[in-house]
Amino acid sequence: MRDYYTADEVRAAEAVLFEQVAAGVPMYRAAYGLARVCAAELRARTGGVAGRRVCLLVGSGDNGGDALWAGSILRRRGVAVTALLLKPERAHSEGLAALRNSGGRALADLGSVDLDAALAEADLVIDGIVGISGTGPLRPDAARIVAGVHAPIVAADLPSGVDPDTGAVSGPAVRAAVTVGFGALKPVHALAAPYCGRVEFVPIGLAPPPASLQALEPAEVGALWPVPDAIDDKYSQGVVGISAGSAAYPGAAVLCTGAAVAATSGMVRYAGSGAEQVLAHSPEVVATGSVADTGRVQAWIYGPGSGTDDAALDTLRAVLDSELPVLVDADGLTVLARHPELVRNRSAPTVLTPHAGEFARLTGTEPGVDRVGAVRTFAADWGVTVLLKGRATLIASPDGPTLVSEAGGSWAATAGAGDVLSGIIGALLSTGIDSRTAAAAGARAHALAANLAASSAGSGTAPISAGTLLAQVRAAIAVLRQQAAAR
Repeated sequence: MRDYYTADEVRAAEAVLFEQVAAGVPMYRAAYGLARVCAAELRARTGGVAGRRVCLLVGSGDNGGDALWAGSILRRRGVAVTALLLKPERAHSEGLAALRNSGGRALADLGSVDLDAALAEADLVIDGIVGISGTGPLRPDAARIVAGVHAPIVAADLPSGVDPDTGAVSGPAVRAAVTVGFGALKPVHALAAPYCGRVEFVPIGLAPPPASLQALEPAEVGALWPVPDAIDDKYSQGVVGISAGSAAYPGAAVLCTGAAVAATSGMVRYAGSGAEQVLAHSPEVVATGSVADTGRVQAWIYGPGSGTDDAALDTLRAVLDSELPVLVDADGLTVLARHPELVRNRSAPTVLTPHAGEFARLTGTEPGVDRVGAVRTFAADWGVTVLLKGRATLIASPDGPTLVSEAGGSWAATAGAGDVLSGIIGALLSTGIDSRTAAAAGARAHALAANLAASSAGSGTAPISAGTLLAQVRAAIAVLRQQAAAR
């Protein structure tokens, strides 16, 4: 499990560490790790380290100190290092002395400096403007300097201008190629991945307690995916019932049932008007016209393309009246927004999978900048598991940590992809996996399938369809299982 800690949690852990080690040791550990990542980045991008040029953007406080100490280490490896001091009167004194003693330059009067020339010479720029105590966007002077950067940026701990706890960006902010997290990963590293770039972790000796925001590692997802053993049959491997599709949207039924089949459900039972289309694509599905005629299932999926009329309401009520796990998506969420009493504090596990617009219809408010807080409040208020879709998909239940699944891209932002996600999660629910874990594992497999589809479609540059995503679900699960086996 990967843990993400808030700024307050990190500061509390730092206070304990500072009592245990000599002054300056944690900063030097962070700086050494930052310098190591920068050296590797220079080598990968330019073919060498010595003789290259690095520019430091140095703010006040410890984050600037990390950058200055890292600059002094790089200088001793033959790198030409120039520091631009945005707040010279508040620059970290020991770090500044270390840089100067190593032969690095520190420029304090930036009004008299040709900043364009200084930045143009850099092979790499280190962002040490603000750390976890920073709030809001970059200040105007810093924003102007960052706007003039053309070299790759390595952010010290987090990209300046991005909120450490929410990942929110309200104005100018650094977009890093690499972010080096010190001591503990922060929510920003998962929630604002486009600003962080690749995230590298540098331990400095922190020992915080388990976090309230976590992510399943790919190998963990592969390890929990059901594999039949010698005594399994089709019923013991999970039977999922799916009520989806309509005359207007038969494709939703095809995508959802196809995903449940691909996610290795032992049996998929379909109830709805799209039986002919479903069987044409997945002949192994057992199809009927109504929920009442479906037969025994161990979990239900309701909603993709199902419509929102009175008949849809009656079907949703019948599904939710069961004592089985139920996933509600798409049109089902629109119906629930009008009839929340159907699901609030339902005793059996319930998973709701809204995107931001559906979230607003269900709760009456947008998720806002604090998506983690919003999804936790929704889950606690309704007594359900909520999966809030996005590049960083969030999964919250009334109790326990919130899970995040960072997709690594936005390839799944295509019509019908949510129907595929519902099928994958529903298949896992039918095996008895708890609702939060099933949702997070399904989101991880779904994102990987989308990335594989993008790669196969055009080396990661061509848009994909939900159909091409569906075709990669089995391959994604196989990759996750391989990672589990290699662990």
